[in-house]
Amino acid sequence: MTADLTADALLDLAPVVPVVVIDDADAAVPLAAALVAGGLPVIEVTLRTPAALAAIERIAARVPDAVVGAGTIVRPRDAADAAAAGSRFLVSPGCTPALREAMTATGLPFLPGVSSASEAMALLEHGITAQKFFPAEAAGGTAYLKSLGGPLPGVRFCPTGGITPATAPDYLALPNVGCVGGSWLTPADAVKNGDWDRIRALAAEAAALRTR
Repeated sequence: MTADLTADALLDLAPVVPVVVIDDADAAVPLAAALVAGGLPVIEVTLRTPAALAAIERIAARVPDAVVGAGTIVRPRDAADAAAAGSRFLVSPGCTPALREAMTATGLPFLPGVSSASEAMALLEHGITAQKFFPAEAAGGTAYLKSLGGPLPGVRFCPTGGITPATAPDYLALPNVGCVGGSWLTPADAVKNGDWDRIRALAAEAAALRTR
C-alpha cells in the first residue's frame, strides 16, 4: 500500500495523524498496535526523547500495518537518523534550505513545516505541495488556512499544533487540508499505564472524523 508513498498521498491515509512522544521504547509496539487497531495507521513519533529512534525501529519491524514516521526533524542529521531507523516519512516544524535538502536526500516523503504564505511559496518553488501548517492554532487556525486556499490552490496541508477533537472537524472541512496532526490520541497517563484500550478508543473516534 505504501511502497511508493508520496507526501501528497500521505495526507489521504487517515484523517488524523497521532503525534506521539515516547519515553520508553518498550511502549512503542503496543501503542502503535492500538492506534492501528483503532483505524489510524499513520503514526508520527517525535524525535523529542532519547527513546524515539528505537521506538521507530521497533514499530517498523513489528507493526507491519503501521506507517511510522519521524517528527520534530530540525537538523539535517535528524533526517538521516530517522531514515536509518526505518521511518516511512519525515515531518519538520519549520524548514530551512539545508533541512529541505537533507530530507529530500533520504528519498522519503516529507511534510515540511510552514506558518506563512511566503514559507509555503518558497517550498512550492521546489515542487513541494504537501506541507505541515504549524503551530496551527497559534498561527491563525482555520481562518488563516482558508485564506491561503485562494492564492495557493495547489498546496495541501496537515495542520498540527493545538488542535483538539472538537476543532479537528473544522480543519478537515477545508478543501486544502488533507489531515490533521494531534497529540490527544496518546495521553501521557494512558501511555505510562499501558492503557491501550483507551488509546484504541480515542483512535477509533478520530478515524470516524473522515465520515462526518
